[in-house]
Amino acid sequence: MNTTIEPTVAPVVAVPATPQPAMTLPTAAVTRRRMRPQTLLVVPTGAGIALLIHYFVPKIEEVPLTNYYPILLFTALGLGLIGAALYPFLEGLRKWMRQMCPILGASLTVLGIWELVTYCLGWMPLPYFPGPEAVAAALVNDRGLIFDSTWHSLLLLFSGYAIGTTLALIPGVTIGWFPHARYWGMPVLKIIGPIPATAWIPLAMVVAPSALFSAMGLVALAVWFPVTMLTASGIANTRTSYLDVARTLGAGRAYLIFRVAIPAALPNIFLGLFMGLGTSFLTLVVAETVGVKSGLGWYLSWAQGWAEYGKVYGALVIMAAFFSTIMTVLFKVRDRVLVWQKGVIKW
Repeated sequence: MNTTIEPTVAPVVAVPATPQPAMTLPTAAVTRRRMRPQTLLVVPTGAGIALLIHYFVPKIEEVPLTNYYPILLFTALGLGLIGAALYPFLEGLRKWMRQMCPILGASLTVLGIWELVTYCLGWMPLPYFPGPEAVAAALVNDRGLIFDSTWHSLLLLFSGYAIGTTLALIPGVTIGWFPHARYWGMPVLKIIGPIPATAWIPLAMVVAPSALFSAMGLVALAVWFPVTMLTASGIANTRTSYLDVARTLGAGRAYLIFRVAIPAALPNIFLGLFMGLGTSFLTLVVAETVGVKSGLGWYLSWAQGWAEYGKVYGALVIMAAFFSTIMTVLFKVRDRVLVWQKGVIKW
């Protein structure tokens, strides 16, 4: 007798899925817990260290009878405490403090060490290495002359930089796009370009009608070479696929140059602008020491001639502040123009 065994199939029971907890953004309380307390206190700590050195460490060198430096330290201490108190409530302030507080705290500590090694220990002899009090006094006492010198330097820098950039972009695009222009133009760039702009000072003083125009021409020359060279390189290295697609869609020469090649060469162009800006700073300071009667370079040379080294360091502080600000603005412009490269190139 044959017996057939039917296979049994277990019924499928639908098990309801366990709901997963929804992901939530970190709240302000979580952000506050994650924040290290050192970041909140680094600026007051640095200012406090500098104040302790200023008031309690004996001085072996003569200190100027001014209070500008301790006022600066007390201001930094107060702002640091206010920022720490407002930190939990302002998102923008939190982001700024996370980025800038370590740098500012370290800078204040360096000011204290600077006073320690100059006025307190005497390791750096006067008058060549004045302390921060002398530099602060020079900045305040000569604020009118420094403002006038800074204004003339910025005017000269922007004028020369604009002229040099304009005169560089046109030949750069021409040399990069047209083979005949590249054949004749590249040797000229290779011969004239490597010569420092400051080496042309004797010729510029003879050719230019005034010292102001000679300094402006030197700044323009310092900008001209890197911008021209890198613009030509960027135009010449435009991807052939970009040009082929544009030609297939019926693009003419003007469209290929202005709408395809130049946008593709913008990273190289901005690199040339950054290099030109750095060389223009150097050329500006040197050019202002020859014939120009106003400017930060002139003020620096004048203060050095009278052995006013506090004013020399004050001029260096102003140069660093303004030049770094200009560089930061150029970075912002680059970020806005090349926003499409954010995921490709990190800067």
